[in-house]
Amino acid sequence: MFLIVGYVIILASALGTYAVHGSLLALWVPLEYIAIFGLTVGSFVAGNNIKVVKATVAAIPGALKGSPYNKAYYVDALALLFEILSKVRKEGLMSIENDVENPEASPIFSKYPNIVSDHHVLDFMTDYLRMMVGGNLNTVEIESLMDVELETHHHEMAEPAHVIQKVADGVPAFGIVVAVMGVINVMGSVGEPPAVLGKMIAGALVGTFLGIYLAYGFVAPIAGQVEQKANESGVIYKTIKMVLLASMSGYAPQVAIEFGRKTLGAHERPSFRELEEELKARKGK
Repeated sequence: MFLIVGYVIILASALGTYAVHGSLLALWVPLEYIAIFGLTVGSFVAGNNIKVVKATVAAIPGALKGSPYNKAYYVDALALLFEILSKVRKEGLMSIENDVENPEASPIFSKYPNIVSDHHVLDFMTDYLRMMVGGNLNTVEIESLMDVELETHHHEMAEPAHVIQKVADGVPAFGIVVAVMGVINVMGSVGEPPAVLGKMIAGALVGTFLGIYLAYGFVAPIAGQVEQKANESGVIYKTIKMVLLASMSGYAPQVAIEFGRKTLGAHERPSFRELEEELKARKGK
């Protein structure tokens, strides 16, 4: 939503002020638009493998959507972990084996559709719960394994933003390429009347304008949004990690989820009382 609002402001600021003293038709040079677009797409495809191309294309629509990782989502995640760990404390680790192996059919997991529908988060959570069920764990080794997995996840999620930023960095250069091509065309037409040459020079300069305008006004903001979404998506894994490690270290479920709550940012973090009241309310259902 904010991306679209920003685009409207960018268009109004540049084209609106230009329209006061110039003709917008002078900026309409379709062949230069096509050339810059083609050069940009070609560079993007040539510089990345198919996996990165697909990941980048898939990440772009997310820049237009709001983040699913809000306070309600984190409360659901903490409440789910609390229920699972409470069951372990009362009935033993083997009591959650069926829940972990088939979370979609689990009476506990099914209460939290937001978590179950997020397959990456669900897999991360159930994988380590499964390891807990499987036998004695060395907390230090598990923490090291979690860190490696989170580092890999962060790298994969951050890659589309880096790729889009590289594209943004290259678009001004492609604008210059198109402008130079226009200048070459002008130099080959030096015998034309001044009015014709002036129009041709103006058309060539549009390439430089478009390259800079599109790069910093439209492509770079997408890179920023995708990067922010990637950073937001990583917080839930840290939360799950801290809760499970605290549980493995022998802390009670109430204390373990407090470890997780502390990993959340100020805007998404429920207060201690809010979370406590929410857990009591859900326990009564």
